[in-house]
Amino acid sequence: MKLAIVTDSTAYLNERTRNHKDLFIIPIPVIIDGEPFEEGVDIGYEEFYQKLKNSKDFPKTSQPVLGEVYELYRSIKEQGYDTVISIHLSEGISGFVRTLTAIKDDIEGLQVIPYDSKITSVPMGYMVEKALEMSDQGKPLDDVLAAVDQIRDTTNAYIIVDDLDNLVRGGRLTNGAAIIGGLLKIKPILTFEDGKIVLAEKIRSLKKALQRTEEIIEERRQENESELRIYVIHGNNPELAQQEYEKLREKYPDATIDIGTFGPVIGTHLGDKAIALGVAK
Repeated sequence: MKLAIVTDSTAYLNERTRNHKDLFIIPIPVIIDGEPFEEGVDIGYEEFYQKLKNSKDFPKTSQPVLGEVYELYRSIKEQGYDTVISIHLSEGISGFVRTLTAIKDDIEGLQVIPYDSKITSVPMGYMVEKALEMSDQGKPLDDVLAAVDQIRDTTNAYIIVDDLDNLVRGGRLTNGAAIIGGLLKIKPILTFEDGKIVLAEKIRSLKKALQRTEEIIEERRQENESELRIYVIHGNNPELAQQEYEKLREKYPDATIDIGTFGPVIGTHLGDKAIALGVAK
């Protein structure tokens, strides 16, 4: 078996993983004021948030162009790969995994395994990293998938957004939750439930929301006897992310703590200044 790993541009990847010879990345389009950009190709993190502040219309995202997707998998096959694990952002955010499942048998001579990460960003990047690591060790396909499953099944992420409007207008959160947030001026804690973004708790201030999120991370730590991997993820909020990172580093000196960003696609839905804490085995 010669295994390739495919992911999409919403995965936050460290440099070592991003440059791996067996990794291929599908860019996801973002449309700002009618102009399409491919995440990670012709628009990056900083440029996106600047455009977000100045855009007249609410940005939109779309699925990758199918012709380009077919071309990528054909290219992978021509490079001698026979199997692909294709790890993508949650179906609750994008329908791409569903689309890939529908077309995978059209790619002759290549076993394509669509994989719904049920999340995105840094945790999804960790799944990609683990799959490549296991593949480098020559592990069988079932073992690679089991290792990725363990990350997915033990990952919890909690998001605090500055404004719920982006999520509501993009259809990624119910209007009811947003109305409650507007009336009470709360800082909601959001989480992923079955791959969808849902309201987890309603908190009155950003400070208290962060304190509560830290408490939830501690609760998850107490539930797991194994070592933890902790994530701090932000959308154009580096100072607050660094503060949280340092706080968690002091509290959990033995844990692996990753700090990363929400890129243009996820930033479109979460808006400016979002921050998230996550934890996995």
